[in-house]
Amino acid sequence: MDWSLKNWRRRHVLRRATLPEDAWRSAVSSLSALHGLSEDELERLRELTTLFLDEKQMVAAGGFSLDDETRIRIAAQACLPILNLGLDYYAGWVSVIVYPGEFVPEHEFMDEAGVVHVVRVATMGESWERGPVILSAADAMHCGGHDGTNVVIHELAHKLDMLNGAMNGFPPLHLGMSSERWAQSFSAAFADFRAKAERDMEMALDPYGAENPAEFFAVTSEAFFETPHALRQEYPDVYRQLAAFYRQDPVLRINSGKLT
Repeated sequence: MDWSLKNWRRRHVLRRATLPEDAWRSAVSSLSALHGLSEDELERLRELTTLFLDEKQMVAAGGFSLDDETRIRIAAQACLPILNLGLDYYAGWVSVIVYPGEFVPEHEFMDEAGVVHVVRVATMGESWERGPVILSAADAMHCGGHDGTNVVIHELAHKLDMLNGAMNGFPPLHLGMSSERWAQSFSAAFADFRAKAERDMEMALDPYGAENPAEFFAVTSEAFFETPHALRQEYPDVYRQLAAFYRQDPVLRINSGKLT
């Protein structure tokens, strides 16, 4: 499918598909990360959400039943990071699998001695390379609790990270962004964050970000949209890099909203 045909199809979808008004308004009012958006931004987010639900298969699992409110809230959160990037940043995968709560995936790995181990750990989200995004509905609906966590944005940040191949906290940067500056900003912040986590210090970000650079990118992306003031205060260089990558400035958006 070439670009012109894809765009024609998307325009056609937007002409014929509408989101249930009550469910959309509920999503906008309940998700704190959306509260500073202008009317124009909300309209563009609504269009992206409509296209996301058309192009991605959202599938219930584990006995869960998906309703309009859950589908729209998940899709709206998924589309916030690409508000100024476009839906093609989510190309190469099609499925969002939604469990009612935490699920227990099974992973195998081989240690240095060649012994295969099977690990089962409860989790609230996963992203597979060229595979699905898997979410806990309970945690996805909880997002917006002003604690800086957002499992939907976290897992979709991993998808953006994977656009370069390896999930390493280094998504494809835009023209004019410096790879060296990105690496320096994130490396210094990650080292500081990991040192604080090892000392069990109180932190404004989810300690899970200390696992590795990929998780740090996902955790800072959550905070960028959910608690941007805290992230900018803690790691201003990381905030600036994320603002350049996502082409958004949530602190400025929130501050502007307070002045009106």
